[in-house]
Amino acid sequence: MTAESAGEWRGWRAAAQAALYGPDGFYHRPEGPAGHFRTSVLASPLFADAVARLLCRVDETLGRPETLDFVDMAAGRGELITRVLTVLPAEVAARTRAYAVEVAGRPEALDHRIEWLPEPPERITGLLFANEWLDNVPLEVVEVDPAGVPRLVLVRRDGAERLGEPVGGAEARWLARWWPLGEAQGARAEIGLPRDEAWARAVAALERGLAIAADYAHTARTRPPFGTLTGFREGRETAPVPDGSCDITAHVALDACATACALPGTLLLTQRAALRALGITGARPPLALASTRPAEYVRALASAGEAAELTAKGGLGDFGWLVQPVGIPNPLDGNPLDGNPLDEPG
Repeated sequence: MTAESAGEWRGWRAAAQAALYGPDGFYHRPEGPAGHFRTSVLASPLFADAVARLLCRVDETLGRPETLDFVDMAAGRGELITRVLTVLPAEVAARTRAYAVEVAGRPEALDHRIEWLPEPPERITGLLFANEWLDNVPLEVVEVDPAGVPRLVLVRRDGAERLGEPVGGAEARWLARWWPLGEAQGARAEIGLPRDEAWARAVAALERGLAIAADYAHTARTRPPFGTLTGFREGRETAPVPDGSCDITAHVALDACATACALPGTLLLTQRAALRALGITGARPPLALASTRPAEYVRALASAGEAAELTAKGGLGDFGWLVQPVGIPNPLDGNPLDGNPLDEPG
């Protein structure tokens, strides 16, 4: 009997790492993430169309290099990167090297032009796009005890929790800067340090181009008092149980990630603002089109509905986009980040 099956108490970071990415972990299940939750990529092909449009902007800003890299972090089963290659202009597609970064195995029918990797390539010139990656980078959870001391939350495989040692070192420093808890018993936070480090490593591979993290997010002035740790199974939110049966996720402190690799021209936007800048508005087609070209009107109406879902307040439109250029002007419009704690993105 293993220590885990015997009821080992571990911090949430180690427990989630095993539950998500271990040999029998959630992200190795044959149905893939699409069997359990709906992302922007799965909601509509318009999302990938916007990313393709952004890749073309990056290409222009780079001066149309001989080779243009597109790196899809947390690629799932390759849905985003496949669609992007399909809709790129032929001349751009011919110069594009496509990399899907994912822990699960390569899908059998994947486009042969896509290289499947467990880690991003070492040198990137182009666009690195991380859609709902950082929220699945495991982290520690802390809770304030009756004496007002933040302690690590320990968890068993069945989801039961208890408090462990007081938080200290780099984790305590991150907590003090980015998510101070005070002394109220039961207040909880998620220590985003592993996400900051993961994002900084990914961006470090970018020699010239643009890096984007699109995710569930909060900022210093909008931290939830009891954290955001949760699970998803078969399309429904559920208790986070680290046994491999469900996704385990927590919102991302994107302001902290931005500061981990502070770059000039960095932006933090809502997905709603970012997609509108890329031509996804959700505007309904003119009603007159219904009588003159009804088939076209129906298609346009369906597209508008999909765009509305991608940009909806209270839904996907509230996602944060951390946009960081390396060696180029930022091809997206917005307010530059000044390194201070941010208000709500967008």
